[in-house]
Amino acid sequence: MKVVVRRKSSEVPVSIQTEFIKLESAMKLANIVPTGGSAKAEIQEGYVQVNGEVCTMRGKKLYDGDKFTFDGDTYVIVHEA
Repeated sequence: MKVVVRRKSSEVPVSIQTEFIKLESAMKLANIVPTGGSAKAEIQEGYVQVNGEVCTMRGKKLYDGDKFTFDGDTYVIVHEA
């Protein structure tokens, strides 16, 4: 019998000090991926959701309150002045 244990997903804040951040940059900032190239690949393959919808635009602008999900974890953009 195979048992899969997943930790309960909660929102991880990604703090920015600008008006917006591009999706691939947010993934790098959150230490989800090591490089922009790997972020690009994950996004273009359709493995990332933004605000509940699959997003294949690596340059998608994320603003305060936007959420993106990757590999079962959800990250929320938080603008800090």
